[in-house]
Amino acid sequence: MIISDAIYGEFKVDKVIEDLINSAPVQRLKKIRQGGASYLVNPKWNVTRYEHSIGVMLLIKRLGGTIEEQIAGLLHDISHTAFSHVIDFVMENREEDYHEKIYQKVITESELPRILEWHGFYYREILFNPAKWTLLEQSAPELCVDRIDYTLRDMYTYGHISKKEVEEFLAHLIAIEGKIYINDLSLAEWFVKTYYKEVIDFFMDPLNIYSYDVLAKALKIASKKGIIAEQDFLKTDDELMMILQSSTNKELQHTLNQLHGEIHLEESKMNFDIHRKNKVRLIDPSIWNEGKLVRSSLLSKNIYEMTQKATSKATEGIYIKIIGT
Repeated sequence: MIISDAIYGEFKVDKVIEDLINSAPVQRLKKIRQGGASYLVNPKWNVTRYEHSIGVMLLIKRLGGTIEEQIAGLLHDISHTAFSHVIDFVMENREEDYHEKIYQKVITESELPRILEWHGFYYREILFNPAKWTLLEQSAPELCVDRIDYTLRDMYTYGHISKKEVEEFLAHLIAIEGKIYINDLSLAEWFVKTYYKEVIDFFMDPLNIYSYDVLAKALKIASKKGIIAEQDFLKTDDELMMILQSSTNKELQHTLNQLHGEIHLEESKMNFDIHRKNKVRLIDPSIWNEGKLVRSSLLSKNIYEMTQKATSKATEGIYIKIIGT
């Protein structure tokens, strides 16, 4: 099977990867938007969990990761709910990790263990032991494939970075003892800047925050009224939205009608309507410098200042006033 990706190009993948990609749980991710509610107010914000999962698997492969780690990467988001992290706000889950809490249950009840065992892989060893996969995941503020892919994918798709910039950055990624580093300080600065465009400028864009707030309210109403149940969160975005839209509950319909891109918003601490703090996401990658690993902020004042600014913004949160609809 040949996989073609907008970021990484074409790769031939193993038969086990092909069978996993063709499975229902992975195909479902084509209908789960990575940006949660964002596409409801801006149709262009439509990157899917499927695209991200394929990208994570391919970048692990590009960096020399084992087939087992490629499998873990492909399936790492398999338990994401409809509307992705919106459900964390419905449940007031500040760690934004609901999908991780249900991961083992979703895997175990799916066809994925059977597919893996057919190919001679023991699914628990690969999927329930995430600490083994150090390319896939690393604690912040280090680089990992998950952070790299969603940053590059969103920022490239939404027009904030060019393909040439992406390719130059990828050419300077190196793997040392199963961990990812950069061997060029200027590209470390570029990635840190790009990452904060993602997690501060995009994640905390007023329209983005507004869409999460309104959809979370709608889902809370639907849950309280018995229109949806927790298991419905494992439907696709469109399936769950259809249930919401088909309801005759007036409060729910009034709330859903507020989800559009013509809303007028401004950031204001005076008489604000929404105050939202997202999970704090920081990056300060180590770089390979003169034969040793050094935290990039120790070598770059720009990186230090960008991280301080991002910390302040994320900690304070964003205050939004709704001007008009």
